[in-house]
Amino acid sequence: MSELPLQHLQAAAALSAARQQHEPCARISTTFGIDSLAGAYAVQDINTRLAITQGRRLTGRKIGLTSTAVQQQLGVDQPDFGMLFADMEVVDGAEIQRSQLIQPKAEGEIAFVLGRDLPHLDTTLAELLRAVDYVVPALEIVDSAIENWNITLVDTVADNASSALYVLGKQPTRLSALDLRLEGMLLEKNSAAASMGVGAACLGNPLDACLWLARTMAKVGRPLQAGDVLLSGALGPMTPVETGDSLTLRLTRLGDVSCHFV
Repeated sequence: MSELPLQHLQAAAALSAARQQHEPCARISTTFGIDSLAGAYAVQDINTRLAITQGRRLTGRKIGLTSTAVQQQLGVDQPDFGMLFADMEVVDGAEIQRSQLIQPKAEGEIAFVLGRDLPHLDTTLAELLRAVDYVVPALEIVDSAIENWNITLVDTVADNASSALYVLGKQPTRLSALDLRLEGMLLEKNSAAASMGVGAACLGNPLDACLWLARTMAKVGRPLQAGDVLLSGALGPMTPVETGDSLTLRLTRLGDVSCHFV
């Protein structure tokens, strides 16, 4: 790690400190001159390796920027990815300590759980379909370490794609006979509608997002493995959350999942 560019090490340290202290930092893209996507992923990887050496267990990946509109806004033509660790998972219906987060927002998603490894650079759709064990509804709690969510693409990628926590539903559903493009999403905050969407908002189909992820992770040397959780991307707009808020995600056929901020 000592052979890495100093600016990458400094940026990674700043993001790590912001997470640990629950206090946001300035844009690392500006502060440390990180100006490329490759540099951003290098910073992310520094903190991923550090987390693993500290005993955190890698259990999946998240996909971000799956909305075409958001991609156009940031001037990119593909999603981004971040790491999921075992200590990021929250039990369905559980309480989340708001003080352990910085400036959280919630997204409604479909999570895929793999039953087989996907090691190939040219993973096919057929291989992906065979590898998916089941899908469940998922709340992703995103939380930027950058002040006021004033982020560029470089900042969010370096900051593990702005990921913090996730909550999985307890009703596993097989892919058979499901058309995920048509899966409707309603995210309620304190029993009122806060965000609505549909599976087609996620790169046209959440399966397409997962196929991109499988190929990309093989390319970067962290291939997806059996048991991995894949958060496939938001089906609708993000919703800010504060202490006292209760969230319930409802999907048309995949069931519900909830959490409460205290």
